Amino acid sequence: MKTQGEVIRLLYIDDDRALSRLVEKELGRHGFAVACASDGDAGLEILTARADDFDVVALDHYMPGRDGLEVLPDIIALGNPPPVVYVTGAQEGRIAVAALRAGAADYVIKDVSEDFTALLRNALEEAVSRRRLQRANDEAQEQVRIARDRAEAMLREVNHRVGNSLQLVSSFMSLQLRHLADEGARAALKESQARIEAVAHVHRRLYTSGDMTSVAMDEYLEGLIDELGKSVGPGDASPRIILHAEPMRVSTDQAVSLGVVVTELVTNAVKYAYAPGQGGEIRVTLTHDASGRAVLMVEDDGPGMGDGAARGTGLGGRIITAMASGLRSAMEYDRAHRGVRARLAFDL
Repeated sequence: MKTQGEVIRLLYIDDDRALSRLVEKELGRHGFAVACASDGDAGLEILTARADDFDVVALDHYMPGRDGLEVLPDIIALGNPPPVVYVTGAQEGRIAVAALRAGAADYVIKDVSEDFTALLRNALEEAVSRRRLQRANDEAQEQVRIARDRAEAMLREVNHRVGNSLQLVSSFMSLQLRHLADEGARAALKESQARIEAVAHVHRRLYTSGDMTSVAMDEYLEGLIDELGKSVGPGDASPRIILHAEPMRVSTDQAVSLGVVVTELVTNAVKYAYAPGQGGEIRVTLTHDASGRAVLMVEDDGPGMGDGAARGTGLGGRIITAMASGLRSAMEYDRAHRGVRARLAFDL
């Protein structure tokens, strides 16, 4: 509604000069600044030249030349036009509905009584109030969009920088590997490098993705398995890593945990499942189960886990347990499988 002391600038379009003078007089008493146009084309010409000079328009239906329904679309088509209150006769509900559908903010039944100017004033004030609320809402939404875009840009930059930093650490490890003669130290460093690469791969994918909150796990695993395959080495004598992943999105934290788990399990299979030069398969699958949970499985056809005792330092097993715990799950091993079959079910 109009606040005290506020002036609402109205363009009243009507060929009835007597009624135009009445509207100008009555609404002027209530703080309106009223300008009149004698027909639709004259009103349109005024609005085309200075639409920003008016807060609201009242448009009559019956006028010489073009009627209000013909003029209304041209007003609505102007850049940022003021709201339009349509003025029509007493028994013309169909015309009023057509005007609303064409973009009018409201309509008022036209007569020469004092009720007409009172109803017109209320309709005009309501139309102005709704337009201001809409503009305020649009401005607020725009500010939210700008803030969101800024935050996403900053997050994308953070992921880019983190990915670059992790890549730099991996490069330092590669340099260090060239100067190490001890095979045990070299193997430990390569395992650490693979873990870092698994995390860096998540950040690289987030940097190039339009979604900063989740990762397409099937696409991420494709890239990760490709990198792990290159580290295993080409040729028929090296184990083949086979991936089957159903499309699914997971949170960034889940993607990091899953990437590290896959890296550890595949690395263990490469080290222990097959003798050097034996070849073989390492199968990685990511699917949905009947309950809708995601299931990650890594398996090989090697000699299995024997008595279940950890091989090596056992660090890989502790990392897997920690990552599975972060997914609110636990790693399960199928003792009936010929080789090693590790299964991890988690909620998306």
